Amino acid sequence: MSAVDTLADKAEATSQRLGSEGGLKGKLADELAEDAVFLRKLKPSLMKKRLRGEAPTDEKPAEPRKAPSGPQLGRRPSAGGGPSPFLVVGAALFAGVVLAKWIDWRGHAHPRW
Repeated sequence: MSAVDTLADKAEATSQRLGSEGGLKGKLADELAEDAVFLRKLKPSLMKKRLRGEAPTDEKPAEPRKAPSGPQLGRRPSAGGGPSPFLVVGAALFAGVVLAKWIDWRGHAHPRW
């Protein structure tokens, strides 16, 4: 949880506490609730998403975001979709050994004495 979330939670808790008292404090509670919603939109991760176009930028200022009604992702791909990790590591190890041997062999061809 980020510092912005913590601050928004504190503002929301204070607005709920003041909302039950009425009078001037009740009016302040409405403003604090709006501030909590605004603060949640100031999270750096959300700002980055909006800059990249991954998050909506046309929301109304005082309207809180609502959760989607259903799942947003399709079916997961099957687990056996690629080569075995052991095969990839083995091939990389083999290629590294062959490359090291070749570099060593070329070093003997042109010694620096």
